[in-house]
Amino acid sequence: MTAIYKNVFGGKQGMIGLLILAALIFIVLPGLLDAFRLNLVGKYLSYAFVAVGLVLCWGYGGILSLGQGVFFGIGGYAMAMFLKLEASDPITTKIQSTPGIPDFMDWNQITALPLMWEPFKSFSFTLFAIIAVPTLLAFILSTAMFKRRVGDVYFAIVTQAVALIATVLIIGQQGYTGGVNGMTDLKTLHGWDIREDSSRLILYYICGVLLFGCILFGQFLLKSKLGKLLIAMRDKEDRVRFSGYDVASFKVFVFCVAAIFSSIGGAMFTLQVGFMSPSLVGIIPSIEMVIFAAVGGRMSLIGAVYGSLLVNYGKSVFSETFPELWLYLMGGLFIAVVMAFPNGLAGLWESHVQPWLAKRKAKKETPPISAPPAPPSSTPPSDGGSDPALSAQPAN
Repeated sequence: MTAIYKNVFGGKQGMIGLLILAALIFIVLPGLLDAFRLNLVGKYLSYAFVAVGLVLCWGYGGILSLGQGVFFGIGGYAMAMFLKLEASDPITTKIQSTPGIPDFMDWNQITALPLMWEPFKSFSFTLFAIIAVPTLLAFILSTAMFKRRVGDVYFAIVTQAVALIATVLIIGQQGYTGGVNGMTDLKTLHGWDIREDSSRLILYYICGVLLFGCILFGQFLLKSKLGKLLIAMRDKEDRVRFSGYDVASFKVFVFCVAAIFSSIGGAMFTLQVGFMSPSLVGIIPSIEMVIFAAVGGRMSLIGAVYGSLLVNYGKSVFSETFPELWLYLMGGLFIAVVMAFPNGLAGLWESHVQPWLAKRKAKKETPPISAPPAPPSSTPPSDGGSDPALSAQPAN
């Protein structure tokens, strides 16, 4: 139990951070916000999956990926394909020229369901694809790069190019993917209406539980030997390689884990928001996801969640209050955070809040200094009595 307490929950300090975050997500926010705002928070939490994965591969592994939106989109589109097929039964689509297929396929003169869509009639296969497809893509991409010792800025550029290619591919294949409009009108999951407020509340809690599962798994990895190797590879990769470790394999593994986290977040986004589009796959959303991790602290799994909530809340507030200036305000917020707190919100906590709390605790535990006892007085007694030493002398 002690090992689990330290390696999974991060000891006393990690447990306190998890409990505070859990209270905020599961108690405070549902108690304060209405159904619409809580659904927005659920959307923000789906982005937090990506930020948590970036803490692992970027913060600890030194692997900056500017294409995490691709894996987010894979999970989102996989779930959207299942929901779209359920919403496209022959009775609902009887007015189409080809009933039983999604509406955008009918608009593009496709007369039969494509073969790649057939497996997504099964929810079990959909869940499998959400994990397997991004893992396979991440494995192929990272193996091709890291086995050839291509890293740093070059890897970031390649992932950015992959995000651009994925966006162009999705938009170009409009008859199979919905094109620029994406997949919309997603209503039910096995007959369960996901648009109702009660359903959205359940999905919100499911999203929170899955997010905590990813955080705990990431915490376990970082507290293990792998976590130490990731930091060593980030700082002195050649020294780790000369010590006999296969650096490329470790990088491939952590990149695949980050891809899985992103895909799970994409699937939860589709369930809670009810659509998926290529605007969430490209370069701009991928860079925004890196900003979530940077604002929260790229060395803190919990900080990544706070960063996702803060940045997306700022986007919502600024866009509603200042529709013409919100992009400038968001840019100013990012610059201010990076300049003032280079280690993010987690760094602010470690550099300012924790020392202040430790100082207060030490002050309370230090016993008060009592005054020293007064020295014995050499003044003769005031009652006129004789000195005992004189009275003991014999009389003359």
